[in-house]
Amino acid sequence: MIILITGAGHTGKTFLAQQMLEKYRFPYLSIDHLKMGLIRSKNTDLTPEDDDLLTEYLWPIVREMIKTAIENKQNLIVEGCYVPFDWRKDFGEEYLSSIRFICLAMTDEYIDTHFEDIKKHGSDIEARLYEDCTPDELKKDNREMEEGFRKAGEEVFLIDSYYDLNKLM
Repeated sequence: MIILITGAGHTGKTFLAQQMLEKYRFPYLSIDHLKMGLIRSKNTDLTPEDDDLLTEYLWPIVREMIKTAIENKQNLIVEGCYVPFDWRKDFGEEYLSSIRFICLAMTDEYIDTHFEDIKKHGSDIEARLYEDCTPDELKKDNREMEEGFRKAGEEVFLIDSYYDLNKLM
């Protein structure tokens, strides 16, 4: 089983992946760790700010890692924002039946009501080296994720009041 977790920044992707790792004992791949390893090792000229280009660069690698895990009947949690909206086109049914997809997005209202809490919990699982997001940036990113994945036919788990992990576990 592959659990593929994506969504906008600050939605709790890494926190959810960590909770699933502890519950299911599945290995966990952070696409952000892969990104930073490739950037720091100078295997790419891309920077952490090149989001769209990073998706194009990282997704083929992540996609093939997912296929390899499925072919080897291995469980894996894959987490990160660098998942294209049309990710399903890259897998046949023999792969798709082994992938559980989770997309997280926050509503504008949730961001307005909980912005300080969102920022406060931003480094609960991993240290963020810089943090300069604004409510408007968060809203824009979350709307883009929600609209893009919904347009692609995906279900999006909307965080609109209480972030209930039990619904996703």
